[in-house]
Amino acid sequence: MSSPSHSVFISRIKGLPVLDAGGDEVARVRDVVLAMRTAGRAPRVKGLVVQLFARQRVFLPMARVRHVDGAQVTISGVVNTRKFIQRDTETLVLADLVDRTVQRAGESTPLMVFDVAMKEVRAWEWELSEVAVRERGTRFGRRGHVMILDWAEVPTLTPTQHQGTEQLIAQMEDMHAADVAKELHDLTPARRAEVIAALDDAMLADALGELPDEDQLDVMAQLDLERAADVLEEMDPDDAADLINELPTERAEELLGRMEPEEAEDVRRLMTYEDLTAGGLMTPEPVIVAHDATVAEALALVRQEEITPALAAMIFVCRTPLETPTGRFLGGVHIQRLLREPPSTLVSTLIDSELEPLREEATLHQVARFFAVYNLVTAPVVDKERRLTGAITVDDVLDNVLPDDWRDEQLDETDPDDSDSADHDTVDEVSHG
Repeated sequence: MSSPSHSVFISRIKGLPVLDAGGDEVARVRDVVLAMRTAGRAPRVKGLVVQLFARQRVFLPMARVRHVDGAQVTISGVVNTRKFIQRDTETLVLADLVDRTVQRAGESTPLMVFDVAMKEVRAWEWELSEVAVRERGTRFGRRGHVMILDWAEVPTLTPTQHQGTEQLIAQMEDMHAADVAKELHDLTPARRAEVIAALDDAMLADALGELPDEDQLDVMAQLDLERAADVLEEMDPDDAADLINELPTERAEELLGRMEPEEAEDVRRLMTYEDLTAGGLMTPEPVIVAHDATVAEALALVRQEEITPALAAMIFVCRTPLETPTGRFLGGVHIQRLLREPPSTLVSTLIDSELEPLREEATLHQVARFFAVYNLVTAPVVDKERRLTGAITVDDVLDNVLPDDWRDEQLDETDPDDSDSADHDTVDEVSHG
């Protein structure tokens, strides 16, 4: 992982090899994708455009990037091989910013952008940091003076005001998924369609999980097959399985066929369980370690950004294989226990011996009682051979214990701070009509 204070100029990583966890080259860097933000915040680096050996360019999210230096980019996980298509709300550094004419704040001299730098501000989160510019005018054939400026010194590089859909997308960048869902729910149908078309797949996937079933189906109906499959891949497998189960059989099979095979396999497996059973409620992606793993190794796993707080609450120890369904389930260890032990301690020595796993066929009532008795945030689920097949989190239980219309009620609640506000989209449409 790069140092949080170290800036990397994009021109220096263009063409670098992208190596997977095994050290094999899988692609080459071609560009960097930015998402503009409001309130004077630096543009966020969404990911890299990389070129596969088949010459196709694909998108690699920054959450997969583990290290960047002058020789290579190393990543975790697999590369999605779908062709990269730039969205309206995305900016490519090399294609859109380099060679662009800008002005420094408070000055009128035209400057030309010839490079842009990004910086890692926290684990796997990068922002635009500096802009390398050169004076446009030259005298006697000489190149203009070169300057390295902070991105904020070049206001003409990024718009200070985003209009309409672009502004709303920028605001959603900092919202909780439930708040994004409420925004989508409150929009007029026409405006909602515009926002959905421009939203990042991951953000739309998170928001979908917070919407009522009817709204989820409405959103899916607006997406073409390729985009719908991409969004489903970004969803938690249990949420994706629930949503696909609501779709017509033909549409469901088409979507599963377009998803990456590993993602589709998890969803298909979850779809085989009865509704409102432990198998139907679980996610197949809990945090799993081998019997000889140490506390340090377990804590490194739960630090990964994509692991939710609920799933990080317990680590499960299993025999190989460590992908669900695993080898024999040995037990669970609470994260609080891990934090109290030396890094070299074996996780298997810290197993909670009083915690028995749930069986896949356990009913919702049995699952809810299990959580209440053991005061859990997450719980293991095993099959008849005592192999770990997944884990249930407390939010999955609450989603199904609460009344069916609880999401509708939540979305329809008025923000107490906005009691006098009208439908902003309606006001906008009237004022621009």
